[in-house]
Amino acid sequence: MFIAISREVSLCITECELTHLARTSIDLERARAQHRQYEELLVKLGCELIRLPVEPELPDSVFVEDAAIVLDELAVITRPGAESRRAEISSIADVLKQYRKLFHIKPPGTLDGGDVLRVNKTLYVGLSARSNPEGIEQLRSILAPFGYSVTAVELHDCLHLKSAVTQVADNTLLINRAWADARVFDSHKLIEVDPSEPFAANSLLVGNTVIYPAAFPKTRKRLEARGINMRTVDASELAKAEGGVTCCSLIFSEASSSA
Repeated sequence: MFIAISREVSLCITECELTHLARTSIDLERARAQHRQYEELLVKLGCELIRLPVEPELPDSVFVEDAAIVLDELAVITRPGAESRRAEISSIADVLKQYRKLFHIKPPGTLDGGDVLRVNKTLYVGLSARSNPEGIEQLRSILAPFGYSVTAVELHDCLHLKSAVTQVADNTLLINRAWADARVFDSHKLIEVDPSEPFAANSLLVGNTVIYPAAFPKTRKRLEARGINMRTVDASELAKAEGGVTCCSLIFSEASSSA
């Protein structure tokens, strides 16, 4: 059984943090409708949904992935790189403490969950405007006793590592080589995004199915040609807030392996 934590879109999402996109109008009701369809798909794919109440004064709070990293044995509560987002973590920690032992990233470290890509026992972590070397080193120290390795990845022109690379199948990653150093991922099979769709690398693998944005048909064809099982969603409004399909949920196994 998978647990999926989500949170309703904030009333003030139009005040969200932006790093690489120009601010444009976000239709709140459409964003909420798209988010509900995304949640419904998570349930159809076998997740038990924990839907947190709206945070009316926290614009980016729908992007729950950034607040924590949940592994089989533990959960790491992050310290988001944007100060405006640090109030988001307490409600996430309150839920996760029911399932995992919690560890915390502490100042001066910063770490966003969107910068963390787990593939088996390796965690790739983007060196970004939101995640700094101190935060990555703290994560490495926390996880070493549990047998995980942490590899830092240089990023270019994108917000998070998962803007540039995500997992779409066993040992297979979807990547925008212009945004992340592909040499780090030499041990994996790589599928490149279509050059005309630079934002197309963000996908969410749930079991054996990939949740994928409908906005990137050319890259979707590349995935289909490689036999990737996909379900598409319209995430266009949240994309205006630099959000992707990974950002809007925290997914983990119900039972801790240390239990």
